[in-house]
Amino acid sequence: MQTVEAASAGPRTASLRARGWTWAALSLILALALALRLWGIAQGLPYVYNSDENAHFVPRAIGMFGHTLNPQYFANPPAFTYLLHLLFGVWFGGGRAAAHAYAAHPTEVFVLARASAAVLGTLAVWLLYLVGRRLFDRRVALLAAALEAVAFLPVFYSHLALNDVPMLAPLTLSLLGCAGVLRRGAALDYVLAGVGLGLACATKYTAGIALICLLAAAASQYLQPRADAGRRAVAGLLYALICALAAFLAANPYALLDFQALHAGIAHQSSLSSEAEGKLGAPQESGLHYYLWSFTWGLGWVPSLAAAAGAVTIWFRERRVAWMLVATVLAYLAFMGFQSRYFGRWLLPIFPLVCLLAAFFALEAAAALARLAARGSARRARVLSTALPCLAVAALCWQGLLYSVHVGLVLSRAHTANLTRAWMVQHIPAGARIVLEPVVPDNWVADVARVTPGSPTGARWVKYHTLRSEILPSGQLDPAQSKLVKIEDYERTLSPALIGYYEAEGFCYVITGSTQYGRALSDPHALANALAYYRALSREGQVLYRVSPYEPASQPVAFNFDWTFDYYPLAYRRPGGEMAVYHLTGGACRPRAARPTPGARSPRR
Repeated sequence: MQTVEAASAGPRTASLRARGWTWAALSLILALALALRLWGIAQGLPYVYNSDENAHFVPRAIGMFGHTLNPQYFANPPAFTYLLHLLFGVWFGGGRAAAHAYAAHPTEVFVLARASAAVLGTLAVWLLYLVGRRLFDRRVALLAAALEAVAFLPVFYSHLALNDVPMLAPLTLSLLGCAGVLRRGAALDYVLAGVGLGLACATKYTAGIALICLLAAAASQYLQPRADAGRRAVAGLLYALICALAAFLAANPYALLDFQALHAGIAHQSSLSSEAEGKLGAPQESGLHYYLWSFTWGLGWVPSLAAAAGAVTIWFRERRVAWMLVATVLAYLAFMGFQSRYFGRWLLPIFPLVCLLAAFFALEAAAALARLAARGSARRARVLSTALPCLAVAALCWQGLLYSVHVGLVLSRAHTANLTRAWMVQHIPAGARIVLEPVVPDNWVADVARVTPGSPTGARWVKYHTLRSEILPSGQLDPAQSKLVKIEDYERTLSPALIGYYEAEGFCYVITGSTQYGRALSDPHALANALAYYRALSREGQVLYRVSPYEPASQPVAFNFDWTFDYYPLAYRRPGGEMAVYHLTGGACRPRAARPTPGARSPRR
């Protein structure tokens, strides 16, 4: 009897020990994920340099305190906006206090919003572990979670108050339900998959790709040999779709109450996909090629190749799982790859699936190599069974960890635009006329302390209307025919003729930024006038201040709509682009007795 009890106690003890190690490893992964996502979270503040972050979720969440909960804007779904609205009301103690904080102390508002994105991103990592455990086992689950915890794209975009990373939490919740549908088909699994799907779509429309996972899992249950399998699968899928619709409307009620605005917003968002051909600096290769390239740095070379191999392996190993994971990834790439606009972060809805495929293959390959190398040696088998999985973990995670740590260091340092503004406050008199390229938000020229009834914006300097073109197609200047332009077309408004106009009108200080002139450099044949303008500016203007984000400063990163703004290359030392302050000396800008002397070219490193 004692022998039987002792024998049964052995497996229980081993199971408890394995479970303890699992939870310890998962806790470490989650702690690392949160730390990487919070490191440098205040970058750039109090100024918000990402145009989407500056325009969409936070200001609209604050704006709801002044009107109804109707977002009156559906180009992006409002679930994350509602969450921020609730957080701001609770944190600041009411709408009036939140609005005051946004106007007077925007740093606290945006740090709270960004921290919420970071926490939701960390929650998505935990949910991915649960998905991996249900579909595969604890080892695959831990490795998939570790990969998403350190992968560059989800880490970087957790630092911004955008909906890309928050979407991962409900989407992965839906995947957890889909995994349950695939493995057991309980009613609760269908409900979970549906609720997650609805919340994910209410956060970001492209998260609707999770519907393919749900359909694949339900089809797998439908084809089971049990007598009632078909009926249960159809009923469960119906429950899931009802729950998805209910969750979507709960997080986006004005989709029904203001359907016309919803339709207009989605139509507008769809129409933007046709603008890439005229968008300066946009990549010229196909969308599919761009996304495959984005995987190599956003996730990493090794995990991308492992995921591709994992897709093939799982197709032959377990076809049901392949339909859920591989078919969804391929469908998403096919759909997004044929759009005209593409950015690396738009891959995030399929990152959980790709992480699972990569982790599955890496551990399968490690196990196969261990068996092959350890033939005839029990001791060698024990060593390799431990060492090779550890190597698989290192191979999958090293690139993401390296670049995520690097971007944390970068974001923790002062933004080049903040350094430029601090220099201007010290050296350019208040009220001076400046030409500021559209590389900073509007409130960059304002001081809260200068807000008066006579100057409601608190503008410190008089800013030239940069986004109004006064240049004719011939390159000649004609202010009478000026017209407004989009920020993407700013470089098309430039011509050397503007230099004399600035001087005549007393706009003596010109501030340039590489996030704008880099677009001209990326397409020099189409923007000859812009390049001539910059040459004339460097020839006729005196550089008072210059700052570079690179180390060394002589090795800039070519303009790219991803790397220019997410600082992936190791050449970056601080966030932002190259910035320079020029002083013009002709016309009304001729030297006077009191004039700022040239300062240091760059901050002390």
